[in-house]
Amino acid sequence: MLDALKAKLENKTARIGVVGLGYVGLPLIMRLAEAGFPTAGFDINAGHVADLQAGKSPFNHVPDSEIADLVATDPILTTDFARVVEVDAILLCLPTPLDKHRQPDLSYVTGSLETILPHLHKDMLLSLESTTWPGTTEEVLQPMIESAGLTIGEDFALVFSPEREDPGNQHYTIRQIPKVVGGVTPACLEAGEILYGAIVDKVVPVSSTRAAELTKLLENIQRAVNIGLMNEMKTIAQAMDIDIFEVIDAAATKPFGFTPYYPGPGLGGHCIPIDPFYLTWKAREFDVHTRFIELAGEINSAMPRRVVDAVQDRLSEVSGKALRGASVLAVGLAYKKNVNDLRESPALQILELLQAAGAEASYFDPLCPVIPPTREHATLEGMTSVQPASQRWDAMVLITDHDGVDYDGLGAHTDLIIDTRNVFSRHERAASGKIYMA
Repeated sequence: MLDALKAKLENKTARIGVVGLGYVGLPLIMRLAEAGFPTAGFDINAGHVADLQAGKSPFNHVPDSEIADLVATDPILTTDFARVVEVDAILLCLPTPLDKHRQPDLSYVTGSLETILPHLHKDMLLSLESTTWPGTTEEVLQPMIESAGLTIGEDFALVFSPEREDPGNQHYTIRQIPKVVGGVTPACLEAGEILYGAIVDKVVPVSSTRAAELTKLLENIQRAVNIGLMNEMKTIAQAMDIDIFEVIDAAATKPFGFTPYYPGPGLGGHCIPIDPFYLTWKAREFDVHTRFIELAGEINSAMPRRVVDAVQDRLSEVSGKALRGASVLAVGLAYKKNVNDLRESPALQILELLQAAGAEASYFDPLCPVIPPTREHATLEGMTSVQPASQRWDAMVLITDHDGVDYDGLGAHTDLIIDTRNVFSRHERAASGKIYMA
């Protein structure tokens, strides 16, 4: 079963298609091409595809030279999803956000699959890489594929292999990060192992697609819960006038039994703020209440509001001013340092909360010159980055700690800095008289 497909994957004559050329799909197709596979990339954004065809990178952490290397391998880069018929494997790297009720939204995945369904064929592999709830691959994707007359495990391979991309991470490449793979059938799993084994150093097979789906959720829920704990610990430490970052660093010197996690202004990115809710939603089907996970979610979700409250409190204390009418500069907009990724960034919520409180809120981020359209922050669209030296600010809030920013020079343009990332040490904060932790 699937012998022809496996042979093409083994000798790298199989053309591998990637649907979704964003933060996950673009590095993946680059690695596939680097490994010697003919490739195809599909995206609905015509401008995005045109830039890639011209060798231009859409992301600051991916240099143009690497896009040029991809283009030199003569990939198919297109918005024409009918060309899926030309590929032997298709990897779905699509957003799986939450809807307004904080329930899973699989519309990007199911919509794309519906589009390519007429072009799927025998001896083909489809892998879902998008984070989702356990059961998605077999309960949602499999019936759709079989409705096209294909038989999973006999003439079509279906697997789930969660993405583990970390934009901007200079220490681990796709090749170095082990790839978890679960197949609907043993034949499916074998095909998936052959494909991913050709592009990563280690493949980790698991017993089912559901186990693979839950693996990704566990990875990110562990982070969310531990960050929630640190955010709560920060609140306690502040009430006791103790520097939580000093405490965490001291605890981290223990050579066993402690892993450092750090508090912040809120969770951001495409996984950690979203993934826990995928599991809590699915768990209800089994009458399981995920109280621990939901509590961490409540704590993390409350952090942007706590930051704005800290700005108000310190502003009143330092200058006697109210937040309404105050000029406030948010320093750093991306959800993490050194990337231009705004997905689920807490900075966007903080900006909106500042504006709602009547503040004259602006932002500075050298990597994000303009706020693009977003699903949940339409009022911020088109807002542009301003320089800290453009005026005197009533307050600044350090939200994202990009390297290369002149943090020491910020004090010349304000009498109040709220530091959410421990940019300034405890001693620097004490010496300045104008820097406070939030």
